[in-house]
Amino acid sequence: MTGTFIKARRAEPMHLIFTALGAAVLLFIIAPLASMFFHVTPGELADTARESEVTGSIWLTLLTSMGATVIFSAGSIPLAYLLARGKVPFRDLVNGIIDIPVVIPHSAAGIALLGLVSGNTWLGSISDRAGIHFVGGYAGIMIAMAFVSVPFLVNAARDGFASVPVELEKAALNLGASPVRVFLTVSLPLAWRSILSGLILMWARGMSEFGAVLVIAYHPMITPVLIYERFGAFGLKYARPVAVLFIIICLLFFVAMRVIARRREDA
Repeated sequence: MTGTFIKARRAEPMHLIFTALGAAVLLFIIAPLASMFFHVTPGELADTARESEVTGSIWLTLLTSMGATVIFSAGSIPLAYLLARGKVPFRDLVNGIIDIPVVIPHSAAGIALLGLVSGNTWLGSISDRAGIHFVGGYAGIMIAMAFVSVPFLVNAARDGFASVPVELEKAALNLGASPVRVFLTVSLPLAWRSILSGLILMWARGMSEFGAVLVIAYHPMITPVLIYERFGAFGLKYARPVAVLFIIICLLFFVAMRVIARRREDA
């Protein structure tokens, strides 16, 4: 008992130091947001919420990010499963490639994408003839969002599949289930919590994208681009209410999706 008490006393200074350092980091995150909220009056927020340009950009941001998440999840989740099971050649290299969008400047990502889908490329010309316009179009917004956010889904889903015991999959195969059935009835349900978390993170990250979208599709204008335009044209006073309103709505949607996910897990 005495030895435990002495160890606890010795650990107390470290605990206090770690608490102080952690509090400093939290303050660093909270202080700028709190300052922004304190400088916006309810009247300014209400006036901003009544602007059709603002509400239209917010809905566009939410829907395009959601669309990018749904579309690219069709390939990201199977890729994550293959990576988790080691069925991809040069797996470490592939994992590194997946993380590239996280580490490169997003303006550079936009330029890279523009070089692939602009009108003078074969992909851009084919898509334009098909009525799908990447440059200055919804499709361009979605691929820019997906490019910078898909690593969050792949990495989360890969970790989820890796946590599924391989023995359960082998047992299902030995009982006569096909690989597809094993994936849909064993692997996917057991990894669903991680996959859902990755989907939410991808959607949230896509909403906040600015640099890549700015290069490919300045118009139609998503909210991060609108905030940038108002700040450049009119200053902080006119950009701040839009930013506060967008943060509030994003937080509401994010919390709602987390609550729905939690209820589904508990069901």
